[in-house]
Amino acid sequence: MRQSDLIPFFAITFLIAWGILALYVFASEPMTQAFGSLSGEHPLFYLAVYAPAIAALTLVLHRHGFAGTKRFLSRLLLWRASLSWYVLVIAGVPLVFYVAALMKDGALDTLLPFPGVQPYLLALLLMAIKGPVEEIGWRGVALPLLQRRMAPIWAALVLGTIWGLWHLPAFVLSGMPQSAWSFTPFFAGTIAVSVIVTPLFNSTRGSILLPAFLHLQLINPLWPDAQPYDNWLFVALAIVVVGLNREAMFTRRDAVTEVLPK
Repeated sequence: MRQSDLIPFFAITFLIAWGILALYVFASEPMTQAFGSLSGEHPLFYLAVYAPAIAALTLVLHRHGFAGTKRFLSRLLLWRASLSWYVLVIAGVPLVFYVAALMKDGALDTLLPFPGVQPYLLALLLMAIKGPVEEIGWRGVALPLLQRRMAPIWAALVLGTIWGLWHLPAFVLSGMPQSAWSFTPFFAGTIAVSVIVTPLFNSTRGSILLPAFLHLQLINPLWPDAQPYDNWLFVALAIVVVGLNREAMFTRRDAVTEVLPK
């Protein structure tokens, strides 16, 4: 893969997602008549969410064929990481949401959002086949290519900014979960998460699996609705993560720059 492949990657990613959502913004009546109202479970919304993965797989297949695509997807099997990263993902992320819930009036009322295990597992499955798929593109292709020219901290900030802006149309569409949120804290939180996931990504030598697992934890429907305080706590957590990984974040020595594992 060439670094110039970032241009078609971002172009395809934004064209698919923003194109679908723009049609519902500027041609809402004919789109609704033809395809129904857009919601978080609508097939077209899934298509928009899958845009980074579609862009990544299209480019990898174009550059490296089926054999290369198989090598690329083998990064979904990289699971080895230090215990501290697993503690952060498994326990640290929900802790952020529960602490943030203490700051928000009424958030504690959502501590038990499901009447039983089965409805929760179904909701978790729907989340698992939605947001985490983005990581095939964001961390699968974009981050390694960005790290070819800049230190991980700057690559994380650039990618986090683009990642956050990519979500913008969902904030202006009624029926989307984000339409009830404030964009500014979400944007800051997205950049923070990009910073947090970057040293995790590099320490696993390019795993797509663990960033996807972190992504799933971020949208786990079991956690209380703690917007916007959770985002600001993730900003604080990102500062701590950078401090603990400052050598790895400010030098390119151990940065993963290859899209296909060797």
